[in-house]
Amino acid sequence: MRRLRVRVRGQVQGVGFRPFLHGLAHRFALTGWVLNDGDGVLAEVQGDSLERLLTALAEDAPPLARIDAVETDAIPSQPGETGFAVLASRHGAVTTGIAPDAAVCPACLAELFDPADRRYRYPFLNCTHCGPRFTITRALPYDRPQTAMAGFALCPDCSAEYADPTDRRFHAQPTACPACGPRLSHSIDEVLAALRGGRIVAIKGLGGFHLACDAFDAAAVERLRARKQRNGKPFALMVANAASAERFVEVGAAERALLEGMARPVVLVRRRDDAPPLPDTIAPGLARLGIMLPYTPIHHLLFHEAAGRPDGTAWLERPQHLALVMTSANPGGEPLAIGNDEARRRLDGIADLIVDHDRDILIRADDSVMRVVAGAPAFLRRGRGHAPAPIRLPCSGPPVLAVGAHQKATVCLTRGNEAFLSQHIGDLDNAATLEFLEESVDHLRRILAVEPVAVAHDLHPDFQGTRFAESLGLPTLPVQHHHAHIAAVLAEQGEGGPTLGPALGLALDGFGLGADGGSWGGEMLLVDGTGFTRLGHLAPLAQPGGDVAARQPWRMGAAALARMGRGADIAGRFAACGPADGVRRMIEAGVNAPPTSSCGRWFDAACGLLGVRAVSAFEGEGPMVLESLVRRPTVLEGGWRIDGGVLDLTPLLESLLQINAQEGADRFHGTLAAALVAWAMPELAARGLDRIALSGGCLMNAVLAEGLTAGFAARGVSALLPRRAPANDGGLSLGQAWVAMQSLLQKGPPPCASPSPPA
Repeated sequence: MRRLRVRVRGQVQGVGFRPFLHGLAHRFALTGWVLNDGDGVLAEVQGDSLERLLTALAEDAPPLARIDAVETDAIPSQPGETGFAVLASRHGAVTTGIAPDAAVCPACLAELFDPADRRYRYPFLNCTHCGPRFTITRALPYDRPQTAMAGFALCPDCSAEYADPTDRRFHAQPTACPACGPRLSHSIDEVLAALRGGRIVAIKGLGGFHLACDAFDAAAVERLRARKQRNGKPFALMVANAASAERFVEVGAAERALLEGMARPVVLVRRRDDAPPLPDTIAPGLARLGIMLPYTPIHHLLFHEAAGRPDGTAWLERPQHLALVMTSANPGGEPLAIGNDEARRRLDGIADLIVDHDRDILIRADDSVMRVVAGAPAFLRRGRGHAPAPIRLPCSGPPVLAVGAHQKATVCLTRGNEAFLSQHIGDLDNAATLEFLEESVDHLRRILAVEPVAVAHDLHPDFQGTRFAESLGLPTLPVQHHHAHIAAVLAEQGEGGPTLGPALGLALDGFGLGADGGSWGGEMLLVDGTGFTRLGHLAPLAQPGGDVAARQPWRMGAAALARMGRGADIAGRFAACGPADGVRRMIEAGVNAPPTSSCGRWFDAACGLLGVRAVSAFEGEGPMVLESLVRRPTVLEGGWRIDGGVLDLTPLLESLLQINAQEGADRFHGTLAAALVAWAMPELAARGLDRIALSGGCLMNAVLAEGLTAGFAARGVSALLPRRAPANDGGLSLGQAWVAMQSLLQKGPPPCASPSPPA
């Protein structure tokens, strides 16, 4: 009789792994035991079918599990052993992780809509395969006393399920029922009546509150926009299912997989031309709508109520009329509201009705936002449903903390060869978001049981993240902004490790402080571990008014005219936009008009010249609208110049003066992609490289990203795009952490010789 000690590492706690292994042991007539501890799952298994169990471990794991490693050791058998036990957790040093929050699973939905089930229409049902995880967990190991459910004593029925290894709710830490669990403050029919009556309703979800209203009610949408002071930023829609989404948008297979996955992100999908009319204020001027499907029982119950409370789940596949605007309840750019008292205080004057409950949210997590780029998912914002799932690094190293940049801040904490990227935190321009930054760092350190030995931050000395890093009392490592962008892609793709040599990258974004103190944003970098060489950059454009030019594309249009030698045309072309002649004088005198190599500012210049947006109501609005106008990208022959590593797009912009916005959008995107490929190819060829990393906020533009991917592929070069982290500054902390880790590894022999495959 053989006996094995089996160690399973990865995301294996809170996902039903112990009952899964218990079931396998019974299926294969094995004896032994299994438990949770700080390293994951530990088991001892004895019998004649051990290989079959190990195969099933890998092939049939629970849906929320992620197995990073299965380690086995032969140990002495125990004659006379009977049965297979699930033992209590062992506490100690933690090297496992916590699962992200997950949408309601099919088995729970069947119970939710079964009138004979004791959890019929219960707003908080869940099991080991679904429900809250990260947002209700204080510390690991993941046991009920360590979660927000600690104060809810299980009733006899729930207790029996919880203790039964054959039950779907065995050790499901958030499990509850109407007799013993959390309660909703308002009935579902009352909430739906408020929404249908044009009221704005705050609804407590998994990582915070949403603000919701009827998407077909133009007056309600306008009130929500005004009360939240959201300017022109698009709202997301929640609909019942993919069939309902198809009424509004063109859902391909990749989009459907994202929409219906357990993470349930907001997915940007192209609008249908024949879609039912929606208020223009939902996503003004944009060709894509943000669509999400229900992921909590409360969400499902709203659509169930609207459908007339049908029995069973067949209705879940049919199109439903109800469509709700769902937006984060965070007034004035502050973090999400999560507490009941906090919501009543902060949402006063915004929400007409606040729907809360008595299960606490312990950590904020905004909805993830994704889109399909070059045939695969890409993050625009990483949050609920994905954080804090680790990103596998090319090798192990000492634990480091990275605090990102000023905008779209995230933090990243490494442990061994894993990088734990936090949920989206936001722009660090108010005290509440800075407090959230500190909360996120403390929470990651606590649940991962990791104390970093150094902290990485942006090169900019005045960023709040830099000041926070310097306040921690740890050695600090500044990392140049665009170096971090490229390093983030290399880190997640298994490239550029200490023994793997240099990599070429294009970092295309709005702003980052350059190594020379200037404003960078259109950079060709050769990255080699902890260092980089700036091989080239986009030709500089003046930024009249400094930072204000990023919010007023007409100013960048004026800068482009000046670069063409058409400064005299500025006053006439932009007379209605602002102090046009003053801007001309500013540019010509070089006063308060610093130069920038930013790709984002070239986008703004195109928007200004084409009249797409003279002034942006929110960051990036002009380029987003410009992308929405694209139908078929075209390439202007002679549309760029390359001189000494500098890529000059002035001929392209000059050609936009004589064409309309739609034709201009096609020409600008197609020519920009072609120019960037032509710019990079000689450098790739000179070094014998067949891969290039692409990152920065401009790569969130799918037309540009796909144009670059196709252009490089046609020349035998593979373009590496960000997949596990956002291309914008939301992924910056990952790159900072990877550079910092390599810097520390240089002080001793690197512990890896080859990269691990991407997780």
